Amino acid sequence: MSAEGHISAVESNEIESVGVPASPAIAARIFGWLMLTTTAAFLINVVLTFWFGFPGIGPLIGWDANGEPSLPLSIIQLGIYALSIAFAVALVMKSPNRSLRADEESVAAFNRFLVRAAFWVVLLVGIVDAFLSFLRVEGLLELYFSEEMAGNLGRSAYRGLFVHTPFVILGIVIAAFTRTLGFTWLALLVVVAELIIVFSRFVFSYEQAFMADLVRFWYGALFLFASAYTLFDDGHVRVDLLYAGFRRQTKGAVNKWGAILLGIPLCWVIMGFGMSAKTSVIISPILVFEVTQAGFGLYVKYFMAGFLGVFAVTMLVQFVSQYFGAVADTRGEEGWHESTPTDH
Repeated sequence: MSAEGHISAVESNEIESVGVPASPAIAARIFGWLMLTTTAAFLINVVLTFWFGFPGIGPLIGWDANGEPSLPLSIIQLGIYALSIAFAVALVMKSPNRSLRADEESVAAFNRFLVRAAFWVVLLVGIVDAFLSFLRVEGLLELYFSEEMAGNLGRSAYRGLFVHTPFVILGIVIAAFTRTLGFTWLALLVVVAELIIVFSRFVFSYEQAFMADLVRFWYGALFLFASAYTLFDDGHVRVDLLYAGFRRQTKGAVNKWGAILLGIPLCWVIMGFGMSAKTSVIISPILVFEVTQAGFGLYVKYFMAGFLGVFAVTMLVQFVSQYFGAVADTRGEEGWHESTPTDH
C-alpha cells in the first residue's frame, strides 16, 4: 500500500462520514488546529523579524530583541498571532461535525508534503553544490563561467541566494506533483556517496572535503526528516512493558497525553530556543550562510542548521495528527490507524 493511501481500514474519502460521535470533539479539534496555526504564525514572524527587520512583539511587553523598537510593526506581528487563533476557531466551527479521523488524515497528508519537499530540496541542492565544489577545487569554474561569476560562486551568500534558492523552489514544486517520500532512495544515495569516497581514496588516492560533506548532508536529512514519517508509521523504537497490552481506548489516552505533555512541548522548545534571536543555533547560521571551514567543502552548513527547525516543525505537525487520532480512539471513532509496512 502506498504512503498516501495508508491510514486505516477506511478509505480516506470516506473518513468524513464515518465514526462521527454524538457529541462533536470541538475542544480537541480547536486545540489541535491552534497548535498548527500558531506554529505558522510563529514562523511567519520569524521571517519578518530576522529577514525584514520587524521588531517582534518584544516592544509590546517592554523587551526589544531586534534593534530599534517600532510599536506599529509589533502590533502587526501580534495581530498575526491573533489571526491565527481566530482562523483555528473559525475553521473548526465552520465544520463542527467533521470527524477527528478526517482532521488526522488532512494534517498527516500535509506533513507528508512537507517532508517530500525537504527530501527533494536536499537531493537537488546536494548534487548541484557537490558539482560546483568539484569544479572549484579542480580549478575548472573559469572554464564554464566568467571570472566574475566564478568568484561569486565561491561566496556562500551568492551561492545560497542564487544557486540554492532556485533549487529549493524546484524541490517544493516537484513535491507537489509526486506521491512518494523517497527515503529509501536517500538512504541508498548515502551509501553510494560513501562508496565513492572509499573507491576514490583507496583506488585513485583522491579525496576532497566536499565528498564527506555530502554524506553528512544527506545522512542528517535522512535522520531528521524521516522522523515525522516514522512517527506516523509508529516505527520509533520504544521500551514497551505495558502499552502493547492496553485496550484501544487506553492506547488512545496514552498517545493523547504523550502528544500534549511531551511531544508538542518538545517541538516548541526546539523552535523557541533555536529561533528566538539572531544568535540562536538555527537562525544565526542561516543569516550568514555559514559554511564549513574544511577547505573546499560544500556550502550547506547553514542548511544543516535549518534541518533542526524542519525536524521540529514536521514532528509538531505529526504530533498534532497523532493527537487527533488518539482522541478519536478514546471516543471510539471508527477508522483506527494500524501501522503496516508501507512504500516509503
